[in-house]
Amino acid sequence: MVSLSYKNRIAFNYILSTALLISIVFIALYQIIFHNVNAHINFNIQEEVKKHIDEIEIDTNNSYLIQVDQWRAREHNTVNVNPVFVQFLDCNNELIDKSPNLKGLQLQLFPAKDNNQLKDVFLNNKPIRQIQVPLYDNKVQIGYLFIAMSLDDSVVILQKLKNILLISFPLILFVLFFIARLIAGRSIKPVVSIIETASMITRDNLTDRIALPQNRDELYVLSTTINDFLDRIENAVEREKQFTSDASHELRTPLAILKGTLEVLVRKPRNQTEYEEKIGFCVKEIDRLNQLVDELLLLARFENQKLNAKSEDVYLNALVLDVLATYSQSIKENKISILSSFEKEYYTKSDHYLVGIILSNILSNAIKYSKEGGEINIQFFEEDDALLCTISDRGIGISEEDISKVVHPFYRAQAYNHPEIKGVGLGLSIVNRLCTLLKIGFFIESQEKIGTTVYLRFPKHSLS
Repeated sequence: MVSLSYKNRIAFNYILSTALLISIVFIALYQIIFHNVNAHINFNIQEEVKKHIDEIEIDTNNSYLIQVDQWRAREHNTVNVNPVFVQFLDCNNELIDKSPNLKGLQLQLFPAKDNNQLKDVFLNNKPIRQIQVPLYDNKVQIGYLFIAMSLDDSVVILQKLKNILLISFPLILFVLFFIARLIAGRSIKPVVSIIETASMITRDNLTDRIALPQNRDELYVLSTTINDFLDRIENAVEREKQFTSDASHELRTPLAILKGTLEVLVRKPRNQTEYEEKIGFCVKEIDRLNQLVDELLLLARFENQKLNAKSEDVYLNALVLDVLATYSQSIKENKISILSSFEKEYYTKSDHYLVGIILSNILSNAIKYSKEGGEINIQFFEEDDALLCTISDRGIGISEEDISKVVHPFYRAQAYNHPEIKGVGLGLSIVNRLCTLLKIGFFIESQEKIGTTVYLRFPKHSLS
C-alpha cells in the first residue's frame, strides 16, 4: 500500500467526502431535470388531448363518423417547435384522419388495458411518447384519439447533461484535490514548524521554541503545550546541572579539608594533643560528609521516584524528644532554651522514619540559626481534622524574597553574611519533598532579625 504524506492524506480524505457529496448533487440534479422534462412533455400531451376532444364532432347519422374539420384547420395554421402527432380511428379501428407530419406512418394501437396511459414507443426508429384516448357517445365507444410527441430533443438534452456531469465530475475532483492539498499544506505549517524545531532541540540546545500560529486553534494549543513542555525540560536540566555542580562543590569541600589536614599531620612529628585535635576535626568533617551523602542519596531517591512511605502510628511527642536528644550537645553549647507545650500525647499515622527526618531538619535549622542564649518554642494544636505543629525560633530570620527559595536544593539565605553557620542548603528541600509525599502541610513564616516559625499540619488519625 502506498504511504501518503499527512498533507496528501488530508486532501485525499477531503476529496472522498467531496466526491460523495458531488455525486449526490449531480444525481439529484439529473433526476430533477429528467423529471421536469418528462413532466413538461406529459403536460403538453394532456393539453393536446383536451383540445382535440373539445373540437371533435360526432355524426350519428353516418355510423358515428368523427368530424375533425376544426382540428384540420388549426393544424394548417399552427407552427409547433416540437410537433404533435395526431391520429383518429373509428369504432372499427379504421383510420379516419391523421396529422400530415405522420406522412405514411401510423401510431401504434395498444390493447384496451393501456387506454389513457402514456407509452414510450418508436416511430420510424425515433422515440416518441403517445397516449390513446377512447372516444364515447352515450357510453358507447366510437373510436380512438391518438396524441404523440417526439422525445428526440429531450433524449438529446438529457444525454448531453449526463455527458457533461460525467466529464465534469473527475475534472472537479482533480482541481479540488490540488486546492485541498494547497490548503492542507498551509494548514499544517505549524506541524512542519514543530518537526523542524524538535529536530534542532538537543540536550545542549533547549532554548528554541515553536512559533505560535496566528489562529488560536488546536495547533495553537499543541504548540503552546509543547513549548511549556520544553520549558519544563529546560528547567529540569538546568536544575540538574546546578544540583550536580553544587553537589560536587559540597563534596569537594570536606574532602579538600580532610586532605589538607592530613597533609599537615604528615609533614612533621606532632605531640599527642595535636594528633587528637586534628583527628577529631577530621572525624567531624567525615560526619558532615556522611550527612551530606545521606541527604544527596535521599534527594536522588526522590528524583527516581523510588521512595515508598509506610503507614504506621507515629507518636509525635516521643519523636520530638528523640530529635532534641540528638542535638542536646549543640543546644547545651549554644545555651538555647527549649519550650514545649505537650498537653497530652499527640500522634498521627504516617512514616515514622520520614517524619523523624522532617522534624530533625527543622529543629537542626532552628538550633543552627538561633543566637546564643536563644529560645525555641515547640507547640501542638488540635483542629477538627488535623494536628498542627509549630516550631519557632528567635534567630536571624529569613527575608521575604528568600522564603520561597529556601526549599530549593543548596540554597542558603544570607550564607555570605553568616559564614560561621555551616550547612549545604538541603534540609528544607528534603522537608518540602517529604511533606508532599506524606501529605503533610508545610509553611514557613519569618522576619529578618526576629525569627522563623515553621508550621506542620498532620492529618488526624485514630490509633490502630
